[in-house]
Amino acid sequence: MTLTKTRLADGTWEGVLTGADDAPPEIEARHGEQVLGGVEVRALSEGQGHLVRVPVPASLIADGVQTVLLCDKATGARLASFALLAGDSLDDDLRAEIDLLRAELDMLKSAFRRHCQETR
Repeated sequence: MTLTKTRLADGTWEGVLTGADDAPPEIEARHGEQVLGGVEVRALSEGQGHLVRVPVPASLIADGVQTVLLCDKATGARLASFALLAGDSLDDDLRAEIDLLRAELDMLKSAFRRHCQETR
């Protein structure tokens, strides 16, 4: 079985599960030792697989990196995962540094373009 993310929007992670039997498998979402509720698995059109929807609880929105594992409940096999990143603890995170550098580069580009227009 393969679970491929399609989107994360409006507090819900969505993906398409392929390679499963016609009966929808039970998918379990775990954050640490906690099992998250509300996971939906429903069949798509014939041969298209299953739609998997996982509501992201507000309690997962916290400082740092929160990782959710999606597993086949019957076998325990990991099918997918996603991470939420938030808060002040990310100040030293490389992605936050890259985003800051991009913002500063955009600011410098604007200032340079303005300078070039003024000196014409």
